[in-house]
Amino acid sequence: MALSYKARRRWSLLILVIGLPVYAVLAVNLVALLPVLPKFLEFILYVVLGTAWAFPLKFVFKGIGQVDPDADEDS
Repeated sequence: MALSYKARRRWSLLILVIGLPVYAVLAVNLVALLPVLPKFLEFILYVVLGTAWAFPLKFVFKGIGQVDPDADEDS
C-alpha cells in the first residue's frame, strides 16, 4: 500500500526530528564498542553509517520537496 503525500510528509518529519538523532546516538555508541581503529577506517565507518539510514527510507522522502500532487491546481 502506497503512502499518501500528506502521510509521507508527516513520516519524513517524524523520521528527521526523532529517528535520525536516535540513529546517530546508536551509531556513535556502536563505533565506541569496537576496538580502536585507524582514523581512516573510522572515518569510512562513520560515512557508511551516516548514509546507510537513508536507503531503506528512500520511498518516504521521495518527492517530498515537490508540490502536492493531490492538491487542486486552483489553490
